[in-house]
Amino acid sequence: MLPGQGPLLQKQRGFGLVAAMFLIIVIAAAITVMWRLSITQSATNTLSLQQARAFQAARAGLEYGIARSLASPSQTCSPFNLEGFQVVVTCESKTVLQPLVPEEGRDLIFHRVEATATYGSPGEPDYAYRQLTAVVERP
Repeated sequence: MLPGQGPLLQKQRGFGLVAAMFLIIVIAAAITVMWRLSITQSATNTLSLQQARAFQAARAGLEYGIARSLASPSQTCSPFNLEGFQVVVTCESKTVLQPLVPEEGRDLIFHRVEATATYGSPGEPDYAYRQLTAVVERP
């Protein structure tokens, strides 16, 4: 035996390998968790942006329907595409024969406009859907 090599030193051989393996596994797990969080955050931001775009597309459809209804109640609203969004607009008119304000002595016409904007299909990761409704009164 060489000086400084006793039975205690021989039993500790390989301990550094166990510590290094543990450290590698912990670092790999931390990298995997950070990678998954990054992907989740990216997907959340993309979906949030799509939902905001769907809201604006539905709002554009609502304004289109209101303009069509007020210009001519007999016109029908038609669906249209707006940068990948399918916007469906429905317009309904209803006349109230008895005036709500008796002094005015005229009938009121209510226009109900509903706009639905969709992007993609349900179940897809980038699916977005918004529906807005407005009621406009016209004498």
